[in-house]
Amino acid sequence: MVVNVGNTGNVESAAAGAWGVAGRYREFSWRQARGRCTAHEELSARIGQDPELCDLLSGSLPAGDKQQPDLLLAAVRYLDGPHAELGPRGDMAYGRWREWTIRHWDEVRAVIMQRSARTDEPAHCATLLPLLARLPQPLALLEVGTSAGLCLHPDRYRYHYRYADDRGAGGGALPGNAPGDALQRAPLRAEVGEPGNPLVFGGRTGWPANELPDRLPRIVWRGGIGLDPLDPAAEPDDLRWLQALVWPGDGERAARLSAAVDAVRSAPRPRMVRGDLLDELPALAAEAPPEATLVIFHTDALIDLSPARREEFARLVRSLLDGRAGGGHWIANEHHSVLSWTTPPAHHPPHPDDALLTLALDERPVALTGPHGETLRRLPGAEDVTGG
Repeated sequence: MVVNVGNTGNVESAAAGAWGVAGRYREFSWRQARGRCTAHEELSARIGQDPELCDLLSGSLPAGDKQQPDLLLAAVRYLDGPHAELGPRGDMAYGRWREWTIRHWDEVRAVIMQRSARTDEPAHCATLLPLLARLPQPLALLEVGTSAGLCLHPDRYRYHYRYADDRGAGGGALPGNAPGDALQRAPLRAEVGEPGNPLVFGGRTGWPANELPDRLPRIVWRGGIGLDPLDPAAEPDDLRWLQALVWPGDGERAARLSAAVDAVRSAPRPRMVRGDLLDELPALAAEAPPEATLVIFHTDALIDLSPARREEFARLVRSLLDGRAGGGHWIANEHHSVLSWTTPPAHHPPHPDDALLTLALDERPVALTGPHGETLRRLPGAEDVTGG
Protein backbone atom coordinates (compact mmCIF):
# COMPACT_ATOMS: atom_id res chain seq x y z
CA MET A 1 0.00 0.00 0.00
CA VAL A 2 1.37 3.42 -0.95
CA VAL A 3 0.64 6.22 1.50
CA ASN A 4 0.61 9.85 0.40
CA VAL A 5 2.00 11.71 3.39
CA GLY A 6 1.41 15.17 1.91
CA ASN A 7 4.79 16.42 3.12
CA THR A 8 5.70 19.73 1.48
CA GLY A 9 9.33 19.63 2.59
CA ASN A 10 12.17 18.05 0.66
CA VAL A 11 12.91 14.35 0.66
CA GLU A 12 15.71 14.64 3.19
CA SER A 13 13.62 16.54 5.74
CA ALA A 14 10.73 14.10 5.27
CA ALA A 15 13.04 11.17 5.88
CA ALA A 16 14.46 12.87 8.96
CA GLY A 17 10.94 13.48 10.28
CA ALA A 18 9.91 9.87 9.77
CA TRP A 19 13.15 8.71 11.40
CA GLY A 20 12.44 10.90 14.43
CA VAL A 21 8.90 9.55 14.77
CA ALA A 22 10.16 5.98 14.51
CA GLY A 23 12.68 6.61 17.27
CA ARG A 24 9.99 8.17 19.43
CA TYR A 25 7.82 5.07 19.16
CA ARG A 26 10.71 2.73 19.87
CA GLU A 27 11.64 4.84 22.89
CA PHE A 28 8.04 4.78 24.10
CA SER A 29 7.96 1.00 23.78
CA TRP A 30 11.20 0.53 25.67
CA ARG A 31 11.03 3.26 28.31
CA GLN A 32 7.35 3.63 29.07
CA ALA A 33 5.30 0.63 27.96
CA ARG A 34 7.77 -2.16 28.73
CA GLY A 35 6.70 -4.06 31.82
CA ARG A 36 3.53 -1.99 32.17
CA CYS A 37 1.43 -2.77 29.08
CA THR A 38 2.40 -5.60 26.77
CA ALA A 39 -0.15 -4.48 24.16
CA HIS A 40 1.28 -0.96 23.86
CA GLU A 41 4.83 -2.27 24.14
CA GLU A 42 4.41 -4.49 21.08
CA LEU A 43 2.27 -2.08 19.06
CA SER A 44 4.57 0.92 19.51
CA ALA A 45 7.64 -1.21 18.75
CA ARG A 46 6.04 -2.40 15.49
CA ILE A 47 5.14 1.17 14.51
CA GLY A 48 8.74 2.18 15.18
CA GLN A 49 9.83 -0.43 12.62
CA ASP A 50 7.23 0.63 10.00
CA PRO A 51 8.81 3.34 7.77
CA GLU A 52 5.67 3.87 5.69
CA LEU A 53 3.42 4.47 8.69
CA CYS A 54 6.02 6.70 10.36
CA ASP A 55 6.19 8.67 7.10
CA LEU A 56 2.42 9.20 7.33
CA LEU A 57 2.64 10.32 10.98
CA SER A 58 5.53 12.73 10.43
CA GLY A 59 4.05 14.18 7.25
CA SER A 60 0.51 14.81 8.45
CA LEU A 61 0.93 15.64 12.14
CA PRO A 62 2.74 18.75 13.43
CA ALA A 63 5.96 18.02 15.27
CA GLY A 64 5.80 18.03 19.04
CA ASP A 65 2.90 16.97 21.25
CA LYS A 66 0.67 15.82 18.38
CA GLN A 67 3.20 13.12 17.47
CA GLN A 68 3.05 11.54 20.93
CA PRO A 69 2.51 7.77 20.72
CA ASP A 70 -0.15 7.99 23.46
CA LEU A 71 -2.30 10.19 21.24
CA LEU A 72 -2.33 7.89 18.22
CA LEU A 73 -2.93 4.75 20.28
CA ALA A 74 -5.76 6.39 22.22
CA ALA A 75 -7.35 7.90 19.10
CA VAL A 76 -7.65 4.48 17.43
CA ARG A 77 -9.15 3.01 20.62
CA TYR A 78 -11.52 5.98 20.92
CA LEU A 79 -12.77 5.31 17.37
CA ASP A 80 -13.26 1.60 18.10
CA GLY A 81 -10.41 0.48 15.90
CA PRO A 82 -9.46 -3.21 15.78
CA HIS A 83 -8.02 -4.83 18.88
CA ALA A 84 -8.94 -1.77 20.95
CA GLU A 85 -8.90 -3.59 24.28
CA LEU A 86 -6.09 -6.13 24.02
CA GLY A 87 -3.93 -4.55 21.34
CA PRO A 88 -2.85 -6.10 18.02
CA ARG A 89 -0.64 -9.07 18.95
CA GLY A 90 1.26 -10.74 16.11
CA ASP A 91 1.88 -9.92 12.46
CA MET A 92 -1.64 -10.59 11.20
CA ALA A 93 -3.33 -8.53 13.92
CA TYR A 94 -0.90 -5.65 13.41
CA GLY A 95 -1.65 -5.75 9.69
CA ARG A 96 -5.38 -5.34 10.40
CA TRP A 97 -4.72 -2.51 12.88
CA ARG A 98 -2.41 -0.77 10.42
CA GLU A 99 -4.81 -1.13 7.46
CA TRP A 100 -7.74 0.20 9.52
CA THR A 101 -5.72 3.17 10.82
CA ILE A 102 -4.56 4.21 7.36
CA ARG A 103 -8.03 3.76 5.86
CA HIS A 104 -9.58 5.91 8.62
CA TRP A 105 -6.67 8.32 8.83
CA ASP A 106 -8.73 11.50 8.36
CA GLU A 107 -10.88 10.55 11.37
CA VAL A 108 -7.90 9.47 13.44
CA ARG A 109 -6.02 12.68 12.66
CA ALA A 110 -9.06 14.80 13.54
CA VAL A 111 -9.21 13.22 17.01
CA ILE A 112 -5.47 13.70 17.52
CA MET A 113 -5.67 17.37 16.53
CA GLN A 114 -8.67 17.98 18.81
CA ARG A 115 -7.51 16.09 21.90
CA SER A 116 -4.65 16.04 24.39
CA ALA A 117 -2.84 13.07 25.90
CA ARG A 118 -3.12 14.62 29.36
CA THR A 119 -5.18 12.41 31.66
CA ASP A 120 -6.23 12.56 35.30
CA GLU A 121 -5.25 10.00 37.92
CA PRO A 122 -7.53 10.76 40.88
CA ALA A 123 -5.66 8.23 43.06
CA HIS A 124 -2.88 10.84 43.31
CA CYS A 125 -5.12 12.39 45.97
CA ALA A 126 -3.95 9.60 48.31
CA THR A 127 -0.41 10.97 48.13
CA LEU A 128 -1.46 14.63 48.35
CA LEU A 129 -3.83 14.18 51.29
CA PRO A 130 -1.21 13.89 54.10
CA LEU A 131 0.11 17.31 53.10
CA LEU A 132 -3.24 18.96 52.41
CA ALA A 133 -4.63 17.85 55.78
CA ARG A 134 -1.72 19.52 57.65
CA LEU A 135 -2.02 22.93 56.01
CA PRO A 136 -4.01 25.77 57.62
CA GLN A 137 -7.69 25.30 56.76
CA PRO A 138 -9.77 26.13 54.76
CA LEU A 139 -8.00 25.56 51.45
CA ALA A 140 -8.24 27.03 47.98
CA LEU A 141 -6.88 24.42 45.55
CA LEU A 142 -5.37 25.43 42.21
CA GLU A 143 -4.16 22.61 39.98
CA VAL A 144 -1.73 23.41 37.19
CA GLY A 145 -1.84 21.06 34.20
CA THR A 146 -5.19 19.53 35.01
CA SER A 147 -7.22 17.47 32.59
CA ALA A 148 -10.63 16.78 34.13
CA GLY A 149 -10.12 18.31 37.58
CA LEU A 150 -10.60 15.00 39.41
CA CYS A 151 -7.64 15.74 41.71
CA LEU A 152 -9.39 18.95 42.81
CA HIS A 153 -11.86 16.84 44.82
CA PRO A 154 -9.77 15.04 47.47
CA ASP A 155 -12.65 15.51 49.90
CA ARG A 156 -15.02 13.41 47.75
CA TYR A 157 -13.11 10.13 48.10
CA ARG A 158 -12.26 7.62 50.80
CA TYR A 159 -8.73 6.47 51.63
CA HIS A 160 -7.12 3.39 53.12
CA TYR A 161 -3.46 3.72 54.05
CA ARG A 162 -1.89 0.32 54.50
CA TYR A 163 1.49 -0.74 55.78
CA ALA A 164 4.49 -1.11 53.51
CA ASP A 165 8.13 -1.59 54.41
CA ASP A 166 10.61 1.26 54.02
CA ARG A 167 10.99 0.48 50.32
CA GLY A 168 7.33 1.37 49.76
CA ALA A 169 6.78 -1.69 47.59
CA GLY A 170 3.45 -3.00 46.45
CA GLY A 171 0.04 -1.47 46.91
CA GLY A 172 -2.60 -0.08 44.65
CA ALA A 173 -5.55 2.27 44.46
CA LEU A 174 -8.80 0.48 43.84
CA PRO A 175 -12.51 1.26 43.61
CA GLY A 176 -14.23 -0.70 46.34
CA ASN A 177 -12.79 -3.55 48.37
CA ALA A 178 -12.15 -6.49 46.07
CA PRO A 179 -12.01 -9.66 48.20
CA GLY A 180 -8.59 -11.24 48.28
CA ASP A 181 -6.85 -8.26 46.72
CA ALA A 182 -3.24 -7.98 47.83
CA LEU A 183 -3.69 -4.42 48.96
CA GLN A 184 -6.60 -5.34 51.17
CA ARG A 185 -4.53 -8.02 52.89
CA ALA A 186 -1.95 -5.48 54.03
CA PRO A 187 -2.36 -4.08 57.58
CA LEU A 188 -4.59 -0.99 57.70
CA ARG A 189 -2.82 2.02 59.24
CA ALA A 190 -5.39 4.77 58.68
CA GLU A 191 -8.82 5.24 57.13
CA VAL A 192 -10.09 8.65 56.08
CA GLY A 193 -13.38 9.72 54.50
CA GLU A 194 -17.05 8.87 54.63
CA PRO A 195 -17.42 5.15 55.51
CA GLY A 196 -20.27 4.70 53.03
CA ASN A 197 -18.28 6.04 50.08
CA PRO A 198 -17.88 3.14 47.60
CA LEU A 199 -14.70 4.59 46.05
CA VAL A 200 -11.57 3.77 48.04
CA PHE A 201 -8.11 4.97 47.11
CA GLY A 202 -5.66 2.77 48.93
CA GLY A 203 -1.94 3.30 49.07
CA ARG A 204 0.91 1.51 50.81
CA THR A 205 3.11 3.64 52.99
CA GLY A 206 5.70 3.51 55.70
CA TRP A 207 4.60 6.96 56.94
CA PRO A 208 4.13 6.88 60.74
CA ALA A 209 0.52 6.05 61.53
CA ASN A 210 0.17 8.94 63.99
CA GLU A 211 1.13 11.39 61.20
CA LEU A 212 -1.31 10.12 58.60
CA PRO A 213 -4.45 12.26 58.15
CA ASP A 214 -7.48 11.50 60.29
CA ARG A 215 -9.85 13.88 58.49
CA LEU A 216 -10.48 15.31 55.05
CA PRO A 217 -9.39 18.86 54.22
CA ARG A 218 -11.95 21.66 54.11
CA ILE A 219 -11.93 23.13 50.62
CA VAL A 220 -13.79 26.33 49.78
CA TRP A 221 -12.52 27.03 46.25
CA ARG A 222 -11.16 24.96 43.38
CA GLY A 223 -9.57 26.00 40.10
CA GLY A 224 -7.53 24.38 37.37
CA ILE A 225 -5.56 25.28 34.25
CA GLY A 226 -5.19 22.94 31.28
CA LEU A 227 -4.61 22.99 27.55
CA ASP A 228 -7.75 20.94 26.99
CA PRO A 229 -9.85 20.85 30.19
CA LEU A 230 -12.52 18.16 30.16
CA ASP A 231 -15.79 17.68 31.99
CA PRO A 232 -16.39 13.91 32.03
CA ALA A 233 -19.18 14.22 34.60
CA ALA A 234 -21.29 16.25 32.17
CA GLU A 235 -19.89 15.23 28.77
CA PRO A 236 -19.94 11.49 27.97
CA ASP A 237 -17.57 12.07 25.06
CA ASP A 238 -14.96 13.52 27.42
CA LEU A 239 -15.25 10.45 29.65
CA ARG A 240 -14.90 8.20 26.61
CA TRP A 241 -11.67 9.98 25.67
CA LEU A 242 -10.23 9.65 29.17
CA GLN A 243 -11.08 5.94 29.11
CA ALA A 244 -9.35 5.57 25.74
CA LEU A 245 -6.18 7.00 27.30
CA VAL A 246 -6.13 4.23 29.92
CA TRP A 247 -3.78 1.56 28.63
CA PRO A 248 -5.24 -1.78 27.52
CA GLY A 249 -5.42 -4.39 30.24
CA ASP A 250 -5.51 -1.88 33.11
CA GLY A 251 -9.05 -2.60 34.19
CA GLU A 252 -8.45 -1.33 37.73
CA ARG A 253 -7.45 2.12 36.51
CA ALA A 254 -10.38 2.29 34.11
CA ALA A 255 -12.78 1.32 36.89
CA ARG A 256 -11.48 3.87 39.36
CA LEU A 257 -11.63 6.59 36.70
CA SER A 258 -15.33 5.90 36.13
CA ALA A 259 -15.95 5.66 39.88
CA ALA A 260 -14.18 8.98 40.53
CA VAL A 261 -16.29 10.70 37.87
CA ASP A 262 -19.42 9.33 39.57
CA ALA A 263 -18.13 10.59 42.94
CA VAL A 264 -17.78 14.19 41.73
CA ARG A 265 -20.85 14.26 39.48
CA SER A 266 -22.99 16.05 42.06
CA ALA A 267 -20.24 18.45 43.19
CA PRO A 268 -20.09 22.06 41.97
CA ARG A 269 -17.76 22.34 38.98
CA PRO A 270 -14.30 23.79 39.66
CA ARG A 271 -13.27 26.97 37.88
CA MET A 272 -11.50 25.52 34.84
CA VAL A 273 -9.39 27.69 32.55
CA ARG A 274 -8.13 26.69 29.12
CA GLY A 275 -4.68 27.95 28.22
CA ASP A 276 -0.98 28.07 28.95
CA LEU A 277 -0.15 27.46 32.60
CA LEU A 278 2.23 30.41 32.91
CA ASP A 279 -0.06 32.84 31.11
CA GLU A 280 -3.20 31.93 33.04
CA LEU A 281 -1.82 31.27 36.52
CA PRO A 282 -1.67 34.85 37.93
CA ALA A 283 -5.28 35.72 37.08
CA LEU A 284 -6.68 32.44 38.34
CA ALA A 285 -4.68 32.59 41.58
CA ALA A 286 -6.10 36.06 42.18
CA GLU A 287 -9.62 34.58 42.20
CA ALA A 288 -8.91 32.40 45.24
CA PRO A 289 -10.75 33.78 48.32
CA PRO A 290 -8.38 35.72 50.61
CA GLU A 291 -9.53 33.91 53.77
CA ALA A 292 -8.39 30.53 52.39
CA THR A 293 -4.90 29.04 52.20
CA LEU A 294 -3.98 28.98 48.52
CA VAL A 295 -2.37 25.68 47.48
CA ILE A 296 -0.87 25.58 43.99
CA PHE A 297 -0.20 21.97 43.04
CA HIS A 298 0.66 19.83 40.04
CA THR A 299 1.37 16.17 39.30
CA ASP A 300 3.54 15.01 36.41
CA ALA A 301 2.67 18.22 34.58
CA LEU A 302 6.05 19.90 33.97
CA ILE A 303 7.70 17.15 31.92
CA ASP A 304 6.59 18.74 28.64
CA LEU A 305 8.03 22.16 29.51
CA SER A 306 11.53 23.16 28.49
CA PRO A 307 14.03 23.66 31.35
CA ALA A 308 13.80 27.42 30.85
CA ARG A 309 10.02 27.38 31.09
CA ARG A 310 10.17 25.24 34.24
CA GLU A 311 12.44 27.80 35.87
CA GLU A 312 10.12 30.59 34.77
CA PHE A 313 7.19 28.68 36.26
CA ALA A 314 9.03 28.24 39.58
CA ARG A 315 9.79 31.97 39.75
CA LEU A 316 6.15 32.78 39.00
CA VAL A 317 4.80 30.50 41.74
CA ARG A 318 7.23 31.96 44.29
CA SER A 319 6.21 35.47 43.31
CA LEU A 320 2.47 34.74 43.52
CA LEU A 321 2.72 33.10 46.95
CA ASP A 322 5.09 35.74 48.34
CA GLY A 323 2.77 38.50 47.16
CA ARG A 324 -0.38 36.97 48.60
CA ALA A 325 -1.58 38.20 51.97
CA GLY A 326 -1.01 35.28 54.30
CA GLY A 327 1.12 33.50 51.73
CA GLY A 328 0.29 30.02 50.51
CA HIS A 329 1.88 26.71 49.66
CA TRP A 330 3.26 24.89 46.63
CA ILE A 331 2.96 21.11 46.25
CA ALA A 332 4.83 19.51 43.36
CA ASN A 333 4.55 15.81 42.54
CA GLU A 334 6.94 15.32 39.64
CA HIS A 335 9.86 13.20 38.52
CA HIS A 336 12.92 14.57 40.28
CA SER A 337 14.61 15.28 36.92
CA VAL A 338 12.23 18.20 36.27
CA LEU A 339 12.52 19.76 39.74
CA SER A 340 15.92 21.36 39.27
CA TRP A 341 15.30 23.81 42.12
CA THR A 342 14.93 21.04 44.72
CA THR A 343 17.51 18.69 46.22
CA PRO A 344 17.30 15.32 44.43
CA PRO A 345 16.00 12.59 46.75
CA ALA A 346 18.66 10.26 48.12
CA HIS A 347 17.38 7.02 46.68
CA HIS A 348 18.64 4.48 44.22
CA PRO A 349 16.02 3.69 41.57
CA PRO A 350 15.80 0.06 40.53
CA HIS A 351 15.95 1.01 36.85
CA PRO A 352 17.35 3.99 34.93
CA ASP A 353 13.80 4.81 33.78
CA ASP A 354 12.43 4.79 37.33
CA ALA A 355 8.85 6.06 37.30
CA LEU A 356 8.66 7.21 40.94
CA LEU A 357 7.66 10.83 41.47
CA THR A 358 9.08 13.17 44.08
CA LEU A 359 6.51 14.90 46.28
CA ALA A 360 7.77 18.31 47.40
CA LEU A 361 6.21 20.89 49.72
CA ASP A 362 7.39 24.46 49.19
CA GLU A 363 10.39 23.19 47.19
CA ARG A 364 11.55 20.67 49.79
CA PRO A 365 11.25 16.94 48.94
CA VAL A 366 8.91 15.09 51.30
CA ALA A 367 8.26 11.66 49.78
CA LEU A 368 8.58 9.35 46.82
CA THR A 369 5.25 8.40 45.31
CA GLY A 370 4.02 5.80 42.83
CA PRO A 371 3.11 7.02 39.33
CA HIS A 372 -0.55 6.19 39.98
CA GLY A 373 -0.69 7.15 43.66
CA GLU A 374 -0.17 3.57 44.81
CA THR A 375 2.77 4.17 47.17
CA LEU A 376 3.93 6.91 49.54
CA ARG A 377 7.41 6.66 51.02
CA ARG A 378 8.44 9.51 53.29
CA LEU A 379 12.00 10.73 52.84
CA PRO A 380 14.40 11.17 55.78
CA GLY A 381 13.95 14.59 57.36
CA ALA A 382 10.49 15.10 55.91
CA GLU A 383 9.07 15.54 59.40
CA ASP A 384 10.89 18.90 59.50
CA VAL A 385 8.91 20.00 56.44
CA THR A 386 5.49 18.64 57.32
CA GLY A 387 5.60 19.39 61.03
CA GLY A 388 5.46 15.72 61.96
